[in-house]
Amino acid sequence: MSDVILLAHGSGGKLSHDLVKKTFLPSLANTMLNKLDDSAIFEASGRLAFTTDSYVVNPIFFPGGDIGRLAVCGTVNDLSMSGAKPLYLSLSLIVEEGFSLSELDHIVKSVKAAAAEAGVNIITGDTKVVNHGQADKLFINTSGIGIISPGVDISGANAKVGDKVILSGTIGDHGIAIMSQREGLKFSVPIESDCAPLNKLVSQILKASPRIHCFRDPTRGGLATTLNEFAAQSNVGIVVEEDKIPVKESVKAACELLGFDPVYVANEGKLVAIVEPNDADKVLAKMKQNSYGRNAALIGEVSDAHPGKVVMKTKLGPSRIVDMLSGELLPRIC
Repeated sequence: MSDVILLAHGSGGKLSHDLVKKTFLPSLANTMLNKLDDSAIFEASGRLAFTTDSYVVNPIFFPGGDIGRLAVCGTVNDLSMSGAKPLYLSLSLIVEEGFSLSELDHIVKSVKAAAAEAGVNIITGDTKVVNHGQADKLFINTSGIGIISPGVDISGANAKVGDKVILSGTIGDHGIAIMSQREGLKFSVPIESDCAPLNKLVSQILKASPRIHCFRDPTRGGLATTLNEFAAQSNVGIVVEEDKIPVKESVKAACELLGFDPVYVANEGKLVAIVEPNDADKVLAKMKQNSYGRNAALIGEVSDAHPGKVVMKTKLGPSRIVDMLSGELLPRIC
């Protein structure tokens, strides 16, 4: 077999089957996937959550991860933000002719490691190959199914006046890691993506308090966009304090150099939780016990003033409106 992807790998013939047997099955094998049927069949009971997403990140390898880890973590996290326990994922790839088989194998192994960390199985998938120059190396689509426990009711429309806003850790890591790799920027302290599966953190939070009103992972558009989505969906105001929002010094310095505001920079391993005020302290304490919530902080609260808007109390004293961006700060970061 050639050491690069050929159009014939997407033909459905012998090379297609070889690709599945030699690249995908050794890493992703499980009883459902091994059948290689057109659909995976499984049993589930109760309320289900279903999500799908596509990943076109550039570059596909970056400090702290790659497109494979990103695809698994992103889909696991989307399910988790509804309070669901992720169970199964699909994995579909669009590969450009000439792409390195060794790099594809590396990415599949990355998928395997991320899925194992999250405790999910890849149970179905697909691969298509397009002509050289008609895609950018590799695109991935993943879909996921999870189950929601009785009594869990989490939505961006559930925020209530008096609720507390908790952020699970430092912001801006992923976006700056992608930008530094893409542009060849070097910083005195290396910046790595925070790409991580958050389902186990979410499970621990829900054990600490069943009264979580909202979850969301602040990916494209960053923290500012997520807070604005909550404010709009729940028709409430949100007030946050700038000096309580955790940002690594290296990320802060990079943002100052590039002219970015960290609250708009993408994350791939953080969540924002809107919780009942009486439960905020125990939720925060539980988050800090998890490696992905070690730097969690209470950053603000839900207000009855200025419904639909987000206000930040700045370090200098005055307050300012934090709106959504009208354009794309960093394209193709996920």
